[in-house]
Formats: sequence, C-alpha cells, structure tokens
Amino acid sequence: MSDKEAVRYFYERVVSEHLLDEVAAYIAEDCVLRIGEQTVLLGLEGMKQHLIDVKKTYPDYTMRIIRQYHDGDYVISEFIMEGTHQGEWLGMKPTNKRLTITGVDVDKVQNGKIVEHGGAANTFEALFQAHIIQPA
Repeated sequence: MSDKEAVRYFYERVVSEHLLDEVAAYIAEDCVLRIGEQTVLLGLEGMKQHLIDVKKTYPDYTMRIIRQYHDGDYVISEFIMEGTHQGEWLGMKPTNKRLTITGVDVDKVQNGKIVEHGGAANTFEALFQAHIIQPA
C-alpha cells in the first residue's frame, strides 16, 4: 500500500468506521501534532482519544478524501467530513443538525505510519451555515 493509499484508508475506513483496533497499524507510537510551528506529542493513545471524543460529538461522522498530494514523506489530503451534531462541543449544546466540514490534513508518513499530523478544518463556515453560530 502506498503512503497515499494508507492515509486514505486511515481516514475513510479506520476513522469513519471507528476501527480503533486498527489505529496502531497507521499511527506511530510517537506521532506528533503540528500546530503551526509548534509540535506537541500526540502518540497513539492521544490519536485514539481524539477519535473517541469526535465520535461523542458526531456519532455518525465520516470522512471522504477528495484530493491528495504526495511530496517526499508528506501526504496532503483535502477532505469532507459529514456528521450529525449530537454531543456537546466547545460549549455548544447538541443541535442534531447534519454538518459538512471541509479541511486539509497534512501527514508525514514513515515506514507506513503517520509520524506527524497537522492541518485545518473549516468548522466556522459549517457552524455559520447551519445557523449554530450567528454574526456579532
């Protein structure tokens, strides 16, 4: 499986279907999270916890990769995430609205596993379009 295929499988199958037993096959034990220029240890358990937390908010969410680019060790994936807002998130009570969130993930892959994860999701746009947040 190529790096692009592995990253696609991770998001579209492992993440979307909440296959926590398969996370270790795609995420390195010492995986880090990149937030701008800052690097934070995420690790395998941190990634699992993140997936658990997202499923609490959007139990039916799925991710679909619409474009990917590969450069050296990096795989850049443009995605569409869809799910129903059924859990509290950032102080917002569940709305039971179906949201579509677009974004980009940037993953560094070595030896078939993600060793560095970062990216951005357009949550503001999705929340605004669903009338969950209003302009000031």
